[in-house]
Amino acid sequence: MAVRIGVGLGLGGFPFETIREFRTWLDACEDSAIDSIWQSDRVVSRDPALEPLTLLSVVAGATTRLKFGTNAVVLPFRDPIAFARQCATLDYLSDGRFLPTVGIGRGDAPEWEATGRSPKGRGARADEALEVMTRLWQGENVDFEGEHFSLKGATISPRPKQQPLPLWLGGASKAAIRRTARYGSGWLAPLQSPEEAGATVQAIREESQRIGRPIPDDHYGATILFRIGDRKEGLDPVRGLGDDTSDAAKQMRSRIARIQAIGDAGDVLARLQEFVAHGVTKFIAIPMAKTTDEMIEQC
Repeated sequence: MAVRIGVGLGLGGFPFETIREFRTWLDACEDSAIDSIWQSDRVVSRDPALEPLTLLSVVAGATTRLKFGTNAVVLPFRDPIAFARQCATLDYLSDGRFLPTVGIGRGDAPEWEATGRSPKGRGARADEALEVMTRLWQGENVDFEGEHFSLKGATISPRPKQQPLPLWLGGASKAAIRRTARYGSGWLAPLQSPEEAGATVQAIREESQRIGRPIPDDHYGATILFRIGDRKEGLDPVRGLGDDTSDAAKQMRSRIARIQAIGDAGDVLARLQEFVAHGVTKFIAIPMAKTTDEMIEQC
């Protein structure tokens, strides 16, 4: 049976000057062939980086067809009970169109130092958070006792319209692969080349089969940066790096280069096909654009 290839549009920053411009772009997306809208998450940033769930509530109210999701929420920075309620509410109010994606965040991300937190132990904390969230989404009177979180007879209402609520996970470490197989209904690649993403897809398939919880073949995704047309002068896809020549900045630019597609529509499609050949069938395509008109042109 043929596997459907799905493409949604993502937002890294917020290239709109007004909310009216944003809604104009959403109208164009609603009338297009794309299937979803995705908002990236930055805990702190000097560049415009709107809080994902707040922005997606606007998307939910301005659209009727499009699904929408997070790309991706850094779970260790969130309270899982409050986050579970937010996700359930968004899904309920949008009549089942919300697609949450979460990850544990890079250990070298600047948000840790900026907020006085340590990345150590974030995996174990995220595992407990996932247990808390998924239980709250599915049942009543939830009991849980962990090192980081505790519940006793807890219930949230309303619960998500989608049962179970699709939960996609990111990451490519051995722990992330185990986490995805145990809790995820899908997987979203970090900044990986098609070959690297394909290796992770295969590892998740093997682990999910091993524990008897297979993930559907069409539930593996990746993010790409794209621009149909020539590269525009002054358009830096790596926001906030500027002329930074540090090793961390160089590594980030290298990661970004793996997922860029610039040229005509055929060039962008060819990039997608590279990922498809390695088992990735869902895409979050972030337009490399600076204005509303450019965003609509890329839609």
